[in-house]
Amino acid sequence: MSYGNSFQRTSPVVLNLIIINAIVYLAQTLLGGPTNPNSAIDHFALHHIKSDYFQPYQVVSHMFMHGSFFHLLFNMLALWMFGSAVEKVWGPKRFLAFYMICGVAAAITQLASYMYDYRLFDQIKMSVADAEQYQLMLRMSATVGASGAIMGVLAAFGYLFPNTTLFIMPIPFPIKAKWAILGIIALDVFGGVMKTQGDNIAHFAHVGGALTGFLIVFFQNRTNKKTFY
Repeated sequence: MSYGNSFQRTSPVVLNLIIINAIVYLAQTLLGGPTNPNSAIDHFALHHIKSDYFQPYQVVSHMFMHGSFFHLLFNMLALWMFGSAVEKVWGPKRFLAFYMICGVAAAITQLASYMYDYRLFDQIKMSVADAEQYQLMLRMSATVGASGAIMGVLAAFGYLFPNTTLFIMPIPFPIKAKWAILGIIALDVFGGVMKTQGDNIAHFAHVGGALTGFLIVFFQNRTNKKTFY
C-alpha cells in the first residue's frame, strides 16, 4: 500500500467535489451576506415547494452548499474517507453519476418530508398576514449540505467493504463497516421520527440518500456473491 501524498491517493472525482464544495462555501460566505438566511441560501438552498423561493434546480444546487465551516469539514472528510475507496472500485464516471443520483434522491425525500411536516399549514386558507409569516417560516427552513449524497456513498461503502473495521468516536473499539453504517442510518431514522426542538438536521434526506445508494449498489451487484456476514 502506498503512503504517498494524500492528494495523490484521493480519487479525482472526490478531490474535485471537495474543491467545488470548498469554493461554493467560500462564495456563499463572501457573497451571501452575514445574515442567515441570506441571498445565497434564498436562491440555492432547497426550499419547500410551497415556498416563494423554491426553484427546481435547488434539488442539485443545495448539495454544494453548507451551513457552517464544520458542516463542510465533516462532510468532506466523510466523502474523502469513504468516497475515494468506492470511486477506485467503480471509476470516476460511475461514481459521479451515483453521487448525483443519491443527492437528488435525498432532496426529493426532503421535499416529501416538508410536505408532511407542513401539511396542516398547506391545507388551510390563510390571511395575508398569516401567509407572510408562513413564507418567512419556510424561508428559515431551507436545507443545505452534501450529507444526503454522502450517505449514499456510505451505504455503498458498507456494501462493498462490509467487514472493513472502522474506529468511530466515541465507541472505544473497532466496528465493522456494515454495522457502523447501519447504526448511522438507524440514528437518522430515529432522529427523523422523534424530532426534538432545535434539531436542524435533515434526517430523512440522509435516509433517502442512504436507501437510494444501497438499492443502486444492491441491484447492480445482485449476482456478485460478496459475503456480507
